[in-house]
Formats: sequence, C-alpha cells, structure tokens
Amino acid sequence: MERTILHCDLNGFYASVECIRDPALREVPMAVAGDPKARHGIILAKNELAKRAGVVTAETVGQALRKCPGLVLVPPRHDAYADYSRRVNAVYERYTDLIEPFGIDESWLDVTGSLRLFGDGRHIADELRAVIRRELDLTISVGVSFNKVFAKLGSDYKKPDATTVITRENFRRIVWPLPATALLYVGGAAARTLAGLGVRTIGELARCDRALLGARMGKAGEMLYDYANGLECSPVASYYERREVKSVGNGMTFARDLSDPEDIRWAVALLSDSVATRLRRQGVYCHAVQVQVKDPRFRTVSRQRRLPAPTCVAREIARAALALLTENRHAFEAIRTLTVTGEQIMRPGETQQQVSLFQEEGTEARERQLRLEQAMDRIRGKYGREAISTGRLMERREDDAPTPE
Repeated sequence: MERTILHCDLNGFYASVECIRDPALREVPMAVAGDPKARHGIILAKNELAKRAGVVTAETVGQALRKCPGLVLVPPRHDAYADYSRRVNAVYERYTDLIEPFGIDESWLDVTGSLRLFGDGRHIADELRAVIRRELDLTISVGVSFNKVFAKLGSDYKKPDATTVITRENFRRIVWPLPATALLYVGGAAARTLAGLGVRTIGELARCDRALLGARMGKAGEMLYDYANGLECSPVASYYERREVKSVGNGMTFARDLSDPEDIRWAVALLSDSVATRLRRQGVYCHAVQVQVKDPRFRTVSRQRRLPAPTCVAREIARAALALLTENRHAFEAIRTLTVTGEQIMRPGETQQQVSLFQEEGTEARERQLRLEQAMDRIRGKYGREAISTGRLMERREDDAPTPE
C-alpha cells in the first residue's frame, strides 16, 4: 500500500509565539533575535511584515536593521516555544501515533493507517492547518507525499499556511526544477561539489550517474540521487518509541573569550554539572567525555577520551574535560564557545564494568559524591535549578555568567 506522509512546518514559529503573547507585535515588523551585546546578534525568526521588508532568518541583527530600521527585536523565550511545540504535537497525535519531530517546529506524520477515518492526505493536512490555527493561533505549511523527503519539499514549496501535494505522477514537474539546495541534506559543501559536476537543480541530480555521485561524494552522493528520484523510503518513527540516547551534551558561548585557567575551570564545572544532571535524569551513564572548543577565529577543536568507568557524576566528567582542555591548550587561542558531551552512553546492567561501577578503589568517595548530586537533583526538582549549586559555581560573580548558546 502506498504510504501517505505529511511534513508539518510551523510558520515563523518563534515570532508567531511572541505575537500570541503580545498581539501588538502583529502590527509592526518584528523579529526574534539573540542579544548583540552577548554576541548572539542573529535573526532567529521574523513575522510577515519583517519578511516583506527583506529580513531573513540567520542574518545578523545589523543587516536586518539596515533593511528595516523600524524592526522590533524580541529576545527568545525557549520555554514558551517548547510548550507550544508540545501542544502542536498533541494535535498531531489525534490523527496518528507515527510522529517524528524534526526540530522544535517541524514533524513528519505517517497517516497511512488513518485515511479511512479522516480522509485522504490533503484533507488531513487541511484539517490540521485549520485546527492548529483555531486552537493555538498558529499556522503550519504541510507537504503531502509518498515519502519523507518529498513531504518536506512540499511543506517548503508554498508558505505560509498552505498544503502542497507531491505524488508519483507530479513530482518531476514540481520537484525537479527546484535548486539542488532545496533537497534535504544538500548543504554548502555538497552544493559546491554538485555544481562542479554541472548539477544545479534536483532534476539534474536525478539524471546524474549514480556511480559518479558515489565516487565523488561517497554514500552521501548515492543517497542524494535516491532522494532526487523519489526512492527514499525510511519509516516515520513512532512518537511513543523510546529514542536511543547516544550522547548527552551542553554548550555555551561566553560574553567574553575565556583564557584564564580559573574561568575555564568554572565553565567546565558548569557544563559538566548540566551534563551529569541530564544523565541521571535519563538513568544512563557515559563511558567517554568529549570537549569541543570554538576559538575567537571560529576554528573548532574537538577531543575525546574514554573514562576508567562509566559515570553520571559531574566531578568525574569535569575532571576528564578539564584534562582534555589542559592537554590541548596549544590548539586554541582562547575559548569563545565550549561544549562538554558525555559519549558512549550505557544503561544499567549493559556491561559488567557498569554493574561494578562503584565497587572499586575509592568507592566510598564516589558514592558520597553521587548521593550529594542526587540530593541536589531532588532540591532543584522541587525549588528550581538555581536553588542549590556547588561551591565553585556559587562563588562566581553575576556579571561573569555565560550566555547559553
């Protein structure tokens, strides 16, 4: 049976939520943007009035203001966006349990099993648009197709608040004239490689020699050939399936570049505390730690090391992360952005080493530290994250606080 896949994309999501919170923003060109003073001066979303003035997502605030001097800037409120994202996905759940989020504002839906109840794909898409507009005051654009890649192309094809149906009969007419960059996973590097082969549209990609693409781009080239020819067939994951946790990380961009060892220790402690908290919340351990540094010239350095034993203790993650930074201090000038990630995730009982996690030399100290951090988790769960912290983090001045990336 032919599948019916929907890709639902919330239009100007962050800006739309802000306009719900403050309806006066609907009457002026506005954009959600990071704080330029905190080095986050990028447009994250804009309303239709700002879009008509030429403002585009991902450009700098300075560029946007030159195009639209009256642009009203609003700081992002990620908790509100996450809340509305959950509400939207709850609407999708009325029609299918095969829902695969693709970021906070996009989701694929497999409605093949729901057609007899709700009508064909176009009807379901139109109904979803109406329900979300009526109940949540948001708009979505929906692509309807027989696979995920073409469904996403459909949601991008016409905006805002539109439905586009791409079938086996019409995809060559609709999809093939589009630029190759419109295809999922064709980024800048892939686009340059394809341009070197004379490929600039999806149709030219579809007619290219698959073996040649494989030779030039590896498996990615063959995958893109399949995408262009409508051969993608990956399933839409169930919303209720437990996602396998492969890594747990947290990163921050700082208001000033970090080079002082004490500043770096503080940043590592802060990020490691966040990573360890999330590991414990998910009931998993990491058996390796990775640090990634972006320096003031935007060069990236990434290093990883395996731990003696799996852990979910912040102190042990911080110790490994700081050692990696110290050993590789020559590789970067200073730290603009720092990310600490727990890798090689394990669940209780997966390895004998993990079973004996605290049954080795130093076990009493490790157990005490784990109990301390678990107690902090309970206090934070009841009173908020700021209710308790470690001494190293508490001693920092307010004006030293970093800005999350």
